[in-house]
Amino acid sequence: MTQIEDAIEFDTSDVDRFVGKPVGGGQLKEPVTVTDIRRWVQAMAYPNPLHFDEEAAARSPFGRIVAPQSFTICCDVGHGAGPAIVGNIPGTHMIFGGDEWWFAGPRIYPGDLLRMRRRFVDYKVSETKFAGPTMFSRGETIYVNQRGDQVARQWSTAVRYRADVARDRGFFEQAAPRTTWNEQRLSQIEAQRRSWIRSRAGAQSPALEDLEVGQQLPTRPIGPHTLPSLASEWRGYIFTVWGSSFHEGADHLTEAGWLEEMDRDLEGAQEDPELGDGLYHGPSRGHTDEEHAQLIGMPRGYGYGASMGAWVLDYVAAWAGDSGFIRHSAVQYRFPAFDGDLTLLDAEVTSTRRDSTLGTGVVTLEVTMTNQDGSVMAKGPVEVELPD
Repeated sequence: MTQIEDAIEFDTSDVDRFVGKPVGGGQLKEPVTVTDIRRWVQAMAYPNPLHFDEEAAARSPFGRIVAPQSFTICCDVGHGAGPAIVGNIPGTHMIFGGDEWWFAGPRIYPGDLLRMRRRFVDYKVSETKFAGPTMFSRGETIYVNQRGDQVARQWSTAVRYRADVARDRGFFEQAAPRTTWNEQRLSQIEAQRRSWIRSRAGAQSPALEDLEVGQQLPTRPIGPHTLPSLASEWRGYIFTVWGSSFHEGADHLTEAGWLEEMDRDLEGAQEDPELGDGLYHGPSRGHTDEEHAQLIGMPRGYGYGASMGAWVLDYVAAWAGDSGFIRHSAVQYRFPAFDGDLTLLDAEVTSTRRDSTLGTGVVTLEVTMTNQDGSVMAKGPVEVELPD
């Protein structure tokens, strides 16, 4: 036992006052643009022409470019994590622990302007190998468009932990050794990616009667991840653009207890926005900066939990086709996507049924995300409607 291990303090008393209460957050200033959608699917490595090619989209049921369902999180400031990070816990950092989505039906098109309502739901503290006492807290974000229609409801899980304990234990340094890739393996990955792209259902959604429990979906590879690809993910989120959002309500995020090296300089950002950027200065800098990654207990740069959720939604949407619609997903994130690692998405049909109320077929898929070593990065069910 080290000195840190002998006396781990994790005081969540300041969190209690927020349980069940609304919280503030950021809102985007302008409506969604076609370029926002195109930038998003590029950042998420999702080459579906519905979302970037106006000619292909015009021939679809939508008649024009439409955002993927995963884009919903891009309309938020802080990718859904904000309402799950409340209360001051000194010396802590956070990583995304999972998302649960309920999609109501309306799709997002260029010209739409979404507004978010947020509240802190609840939390629990559990012992983890990674960092000892760790808080798993949940926040709710409701996405409403300019017509007052609810687009989606999201419950996000924030994993808050003592950074010094995580550094001391070095769990991920041991669990995630860097892989060396050769040209042959990279060529195989590229061929697998192309095969997955070509498997996209498009206008021909799977027929419910053709599906069987146990049926496997084609594997989707993403990566190997690089620091440039991780930075591109971050820049796919609209709120990372200078001046694109405004804050309303109390600013609870600044009081979370971040390490000094991982905090923003909001006063300095009034003169130089880079100081409040998040990636260059702030809580997200560990994603692409090895020194700051190690400061919070990670061995090197790593991906964003919110992006992992988007990868899952895009993966299922590509299989479900242009007329398919994801109703619900509940995916837990268990292992980061580290710089140099490969991400592999697989899924299995676990149930099929016809919903008389909806008048559609409903399929449940169990999606599993692993890396090249077989470590499970994320896992959970996704329920999708298929047209008759």
